[in-house]
Amino acid sequence: MLKKVDINIINAMSKNTLMALLDMKCTEIGDDYVVCTMPVNEKTHQPMGLLHGGASAALIESIGSMGSSLLLDLDKEVPVGLEINANHVGGLKSGLVRGVGKIIHAGKRTHVWQVDIFDDSTDKLICTGRLTVMVVPRK
Repeated sequence: MLKKVDINIINAMSKNTLMALLDMKCTEIGDDYVVCTMPVNEKTHQPMGLLHGGASAALIESIGSMGSSLLLDLDKEVPVGLEINANHVGGLKSGLVRGVGKIIHAGKRTHVWQVDIFDDSTDKLICTGRLTVMVVPRK
């Protein structure tokens, strides 16, 4: 079960990070899921004017890492991304995407997150991905 943390605190932790640069915002935290949004604009476009696959991958990694942080005692352990994949199944030129990440494995040393990214205005699936997180002892 994910720790219940005020979303404003979660979003403040993103200051001076890629998440802030791409205007990602956490909007909801449930028992086993995290929801974040990201605008589709000049910051997240590829040269053809569509949502960049790397921006989608960054959203997947951010959601999974944030979720794993809420499963751990960060004084003792830290989550680090181990592997990510993303299947880009739709395009989007503007608007807002919503990433919904659900924990599908919460082991002692690895976590696996399934993240689906939707066009927030139509609920059309844009990208689906998976992030494997390694849990390492804090040094």
